[in-house]
Amino acid sequence: MFTLQPIGILLIRFVLGIIFFMHGLAKIQNGMENTAGFFTSLGLPGFSAYLVAGIELIGGVLIIIGLGTRIIAVLFAAIMLGAIFIVNRSNGFVGGYELDLSLLAMSLFLAFNHQQTYAIDAIITSNKNKQQSA
Repeated sequence: MFTLQPIGILLIRFVLGIIFFMHGLAKIQNGMENTAGFFTSLGLPGFSAYLVAGIELIGGVLIIIGLGTRIIAVLFAAIMLGAIFIVNRSNGFVGGYELDLSLLAMSLFLAFNHQQTYAIDAIITSNKNKQQSA
């Protein structure tokens, strides 16, 4: 039976990857010293800005191509929890943490989802299964 669910999952992966990639790129383009300063002003260690920017930038690309999807999705979810509770909670829902909550939900969906259609993860899993059955 033909189903559109794999295409929907691909769209979620693609959109989530683009958003995180662009946010990571923006952190770098705005100057990592500035980003580290912002993180420090929130009470976070400055080096965590580099960690978050790296996860967003590299993780965005990896999630688009479907490599390490579930691991990257968990990392994205952790970043979004920080964004919600440390950065945007005091701003309220609208104009505050509604985007972060959406990105958290998308990340958790990919973390819990086992379907890997249209992903490099599927190729790797398929090759492992072929080698084990041989």
